[in-house]
Amino acid sequence: MKLTGYESADPDRLDATFAALADPTRRAILSRLAAGDATVTELAAPFAMSQPAISKHLKVLERAGLVSRSRDAQRRPCRLEARPLKVAIDWLENYRGYWEESYRRLDALLAERRRGHRPPGGGS
Repeated sequence: MKLTGYESADPDRLDATFAALADPTRRAILSRLAAGDATVTELAAPFAMSQPAISKHLKVLERAGLVSRSRDAQRRPCRLEARPLKVAIDWLENYRGYWEESYRRLDALLAERRRGHRPPGGGS
């Protein structure tokens, strides 16, 4: 299996990305930010947790490079930074061929078993 893309990815950054994505709250925050910038207050609204708890999740996302914050007068909106997601997708893409080949072999095995187990009387 040829692992292109992984060699160019910073392993620590890739680890941070996958660690950040491992939490459902952080994934929900990223989904919300995909629709546009939002403040911590706006991000906290749908969750049954405090703003400090949301801020901790945001810090994990920031360390992974998935979120950035800017200053807009009194607001400090958070913004999705999708580049680390692309790096993770590229890394995962390296395994597509493996899974496609595994499914082809499984399909062939199932087809072979179906042919070998015809119902009595010659029906198909």
